Amino acid sequence: MSELSTAQRNKLKDDQFAYVDKQGQRHLPIHDEDHVRNAIQRFGRTDFESATARQRAARAILSAAREYNVDVAKDDDVSRAAH
Repeated sequence: MSELSTAQRNKLKDDQFAYVDKQGQRHLPIHDEDHVRNAIQRFGRTDFESATARQRAARAILSAAREYNVDVAKDDDVSRAAH
């Protein structure tokens, strides 16, 4: 996976991240297949402000996974958090 430079990260829109916290910090980029896979792996190590924010992020990741044809196991942290 290619790492995003600061300039590349700044060009992404908020909806290209699974989670934007109350301070505007953007977490878990999901703008391409590699980053979706990375977001799935890092989801369990990400701190969320609330259970609702965690659930929304999980749903965003799953939506991006469908878009990029990335399989997510039903017992994965992201799958469980989305429900």
